[in-house]
Amino acid sequence: MKFEDFKKCDQSGFCRRNREYADTVSSSPYLVLKESISISNSNVKADIKNTGTNILLTLDVQLLKDNTARVRINEKSPIKPRYDQHAKFTLVRDPEQAEGIDSHTSDTGVITLQMDKSRKIVISPQPVRIEFLVDNEPVITLNDRGFFHFEHLRTKESHVPKMVEKKNDDGSVEMVKADSEKDLWEETFKTWTDPKPNGPESIALDISFNGFSHVYGIPEHASSLSLKETRGGEGNYDEPYRLYNTDVFEYALDSPTSLYGAVPMMIAHKKGLSAGVFWMNPSETWIDIVKTHEEANPIQKVFSSSSSGDPKTSTKTHWMSEAGVLDLFVFLGPTSKDILRQYSLLTGPAAMPQMFAIGYHQCRWNYINQRDVLEVDGKFDENEMPYDVIWLDIEYTDEKKYFTWDEPKFPNAIDMEKVLDNKGRKLVVIIDPHIKRADNYRISDEAKAQDLFIKKPDGKDYEAWCWPGQSSWIDFIQEKSYNWWKKQFSFDLFKGTRENVHIWNDMNEPSVFNGPEITIQKEMMHDGGKWEHRVLHNLYAALSHSATADGVRERTVVQKRPFVLSRGFYSGTQRIGPIWTGDNIANWDSLKYTNPMILSNSMAGIPFSGADVPGFFENPTPELLSRWYQAATYQPFFRGHAHIDTKRREPYLSAEPYKSITRDTLRERYALLSFWYTLFFEAYKQGTPMMRPMMMEFPEDENLFTLDDQFMVGNSILVKPITTEGATTTEIYFAGEQPWYHTKTLIDINKTGLQTVEAPLDTIPAYYQGGRIIPRRERVRRSSVAMRLDPFTLIVAKGKNGDAQGELYMDDEETYSFQNGEYAHIQFEFTQNQLTCQNIHQDPTSQISLDFINSHQSIRVERIKILGQSKAPKGVQVKDLESNSTREVEFSFDSITHVLTIKDPKVSVVQCGWNVVVY
Repeated sequence: MKFEDFKKCDQSGFCRRNREYADTVSSSPYLVLKESISISNSNVKADIKNTGTNILLTLDVQLLKDNTARVRINEKSPIKPRYDQHAKFTLVRDPEQAEGIDSHTSDTGVITLQMDKSRKIVISPQPVRIEFLVDNEPVITLNDRGFFHFEHLRTKESHVPKMVEKKNDDGSVEMVKADSEKDLWEETFKTWTDPKPNGPESIALDISFNGFSHVYGIPEHASSLSLKETRGGEGNYDEPYRLYNTDVFEYALDSPTSLYGAVPMMIAHKKGLSAGVFWMNPSETWIDIVKTHEEANPIQKVFSSSSSGDPKTSTKTHWMSEAGVLDLFVFLGPTSKDILRQYSLLTGPAAMPQMFAIGYHQCRWNYINQRDVLEVDGKFDENEMPYDVIWLDIEYTDEKKYFTWDEPKFPNAIDMEKVLDNKGRKLVVIIDPHIKRADNYRISDEAKAQDLFIKKPDGKDYEAWCWPGQSSWIDFIQEKSYNWWKKQFSFDLFKGTRENVHIWNDMNEPSVFNGPEITIQKEMMHDGGKWEHRVLHNLYAALSHSATADGVRERTVVQKRPFVLSRGFYSGTQRIGPIWTGDNIANWDSLKYTNPMILSNSMAGIPFSGADVPGFFENPTPELLSRWYQAATYQPFFRGHAHIDTKRREPYLSAEPYKSITRDTLRERYALLSFWYTLFFEAYKQGTPMMRPMMMEFPEDENLFTLDDQFMVGNSILVKPITTEGATTTEIYFAGEQPWYHTKTLIDINKTGLQTVEAPLDTIPAYYQGGRIIPRRERVRRSSVAMRLDPFTLIVAKGKNGDAQGELYMDDEETYSFQNGEYAHIQFEFTQNQLTCQNIHQDPTSQISLDFINSHQSIRVERIKILGQSKAPKGVQVKDLESNSTREVEFSFDSITHVLTIKDPKVSVVQCGWNVVVY
C-alpha cells in the first residue's frame, strides 16, 4: 500500500481540529436552554446554545420501539441547509416511536425518560449530556468527556478567528490566529487543493461505552474483530479508524486505514449485555478509541463475583464527521443479535439471495473470449467439481464501454449463456459507474444529453481518469440518473444478455485514478448542484449498487431476486446484495485477515460478504490455495478470483493431492447449501448473520470476546481455518457445555476450552455443536439447480442431554413468491429418542403454504445420522401419525464413532406427520 496517497488525521483539517479540541477542552460550552424544552409522547425537543459563539442548535431525542432511541442535532438557523437527506436513502421507513413513555423534568432541567422498567434516558442540560441506563447503570453516555463540537455554517467574511497569545523572543506578547484556523477555507493534500466553499462544517461527539472492554464493527478495515485503541501504546494504533470509501491498491493489514466500504455502526459487548450505536452520516468520518480502567472499590472487591481486584474497563470513542448533521441511533439490545435486529428494522433486512448466489463462483481478470469461458465451464464438469457462476471482468467490453461486448471475442454471447443455462449456471459481467467519454457511444451520449453525470462547481460534467481513460460518473443521487441507469439493464438495451446474466459493480467508491486519494474531489456537485460530494461520499457506492440491483430485478415480468456484487458499500447495503473485501494478496497473512474482516462486516449488519480466493494479486502456493478454499467454504460469499498478471489457478489445475482436496472442499460447500440457505432466511427475518463471532453465540464467555481466528456458521458449526503455512495442528477453543463432533469423522471430540487438534492438509477443523440438527444434500451435482429435488441427510448431533434441534427453509430459490408465503419452514426435533418434524411457517394453514408443501412432498429424507449414540439400538421405527401405522427401517451402528445411521426412512422433508423412533 502507498500510504502517502492517503490522508492521516493531521492531514485532514476537520479531524485534526476535533482531535485538538478534545485534547484542550476543559468544559463543554454547549448548554440546553431550559425554557426551550418540549416533551410530547416519546419525543423531547430543545435548543442547545454554544456559549462560546451564541449559535443555537436544535436537539431532538426520540424514543423508538424495540429498545432503540434516536438523537438528532442540527443548526437552528443555518445560513443554508445542511445535508440531512441521507435518511431517505439509508432507512427503509420512518422509525416507529415508542408509546406510553413516562417522563420527568427536574427544577434544574434534568430530563428523565423511562423507556421501560429497566431502561431510561437522562438528559442533563449544563453542559448537555445524555445517558442511557440499564438497571440504573449508565451504559452509553453522549458528551461524557465534553468533546461534542458542532461547526456552524458561516461565510468567510463573518468568521471570527480564534486568537491566542504568542510570546516573542523579546518578551513581548501578541495575539495570533490559533492553529485550528488552518485549512478552514482551503485545504491542500499533495498536489490537490480543496476549495471548501462552505468553510468548516464538521460535527464531533464523544460516546462512552461504560463498563465495556470491547467494541466491534465500523467496517471496512483490515484489522482485528475487537477494535484497537487509536491513541498509541503497545499493540495499538496512533491513527483513528477512518470511514472514507477508497480504492486502496494492495491494502495494508492490521491498519485503521479506510478501505472500500464504510458502515458507522458499532456494538459494545460485555457479560450480560450488548449495546450499540449507528452514527448515520455518509461524509468522511474518523473514530478514535481509548480504554479507561477504574479500580473497583474495596467493598466491590469483597462482593464481586469476578476475580478479586479486576478493574472496570470502559471504552471511550470519539466520532468526527466532516459535514452534515448529527443523527445517531442508540440500541440497548440486550444481546448483539437483538442489536442487529434493531438495526435491520431501520436500514432494511438482508436480501434473500437466489440459491445459486451462495454456491461457488469462478472469476478471473479476464476470461479472454467465448471459447475460453466454455472451456473453463467444461473443465469443471470433467473434473467433477461443482460451481454455479462464471464471471467476466472489464475486458469483455468494447474498449471498456459498459453495456457493450467485444464482439470479435464474444461473437454470440447469447449462445454462450444458453450453454451455461442448460447446466443451471449463470454468467456475471462487470458494469462500473464511470462512463467512457466517447462519441457514438449510446450510454455516454444519453448521459451527456440528459445531464446525468456528476458536475463540477461550474456546472460542467466532471471528467477524470479510470479504466476507459477519460470518463464521467453517473450521479445516482439525482433521481433521473438513478432511474435512467436502471433501465439500461433491460434486455433490449443491454444486448447480448438474458435472465441468467447478473452484474458486478466494481470501482464504485468511486475510484478515480487521477483524483485525490484515488477518488473524486469533494467539491464536485450532485443533484443539479444542490449538494457537494463531500457531504455524501460514502453513500455513492450503495446507490450505484441499489440502482443496478433495481434494474436487474425489474428487467423481467416475473421479478427475480437480483445478484449484484459491489466493492463499495454503506449502511443499508445488506438489503441490496453481497460485497467482498477487495483486492487482497495471495499470502498467508491476507488469508488470516479474511476472518476478522468478514466478521466485522457481520457485526455491522453486512452479513453477505467474502474475500477473493485464494488472493487477487500474486500466485498462491498449492498449499495456500487448498487452505484458502477450505476457509471460504464456510464463509458467506465464495468466489475464486485472480489478477490478469497471475498464472491460471482454477481449482482443477492443481496437482494431486491438492486437486482432490479442493474438489472435496467444493463438494462440502454444496452439501451444506440448504443449511446456508436456511441461515440466509434467518438473516432476512432477524438480521442475524450467517458467519458469527464466537462471542455472539457464547456471550458470557470472556475468553471469546477477542477471538477472531475461529467462528460459528449459524449456531451449529464451529470453524477454525488454518492460516499458517505448514501447519498440521492448531489450537481451537471449544466453548459452551455441549459436545462437539468433527464434521469429517463425526466423532465426539470430548474436549472443552482451549485444545490442540489435528489439522492435516486435507482437513479443516470444523465441528458440529451438540444439540443441533443440520440438513445436508450429499449427492454430487454440477450446480445448485441440479440439486433442487435431491433428498436430504439429517445430521442429528446429540446434545449433552440427548436432545437436538434444527431447521430447514425451502422456497423456489429464485423469485419473491416467498414474501407471499410460498415456502416451507420446517423444524426438526430429536428428544427422548424420537425425531419429529413441525411446520413453523408464519401461516402454516395458508393455502399458498400448503400448496408449496404438496408440490415438494416427494423430496424425502434419505438418511439420518445420529451422532453421539452410546450403544446400538434394538431397532428403529417410522410412525405415520395420519394412518397410525408403524414400520421398521434398516439401520447400522458404528461402535467406534458412535454414529447410528438410519437408512432411507422414506419420510418427506417438508410434509410432517411422522416420527422416527429409536428403541
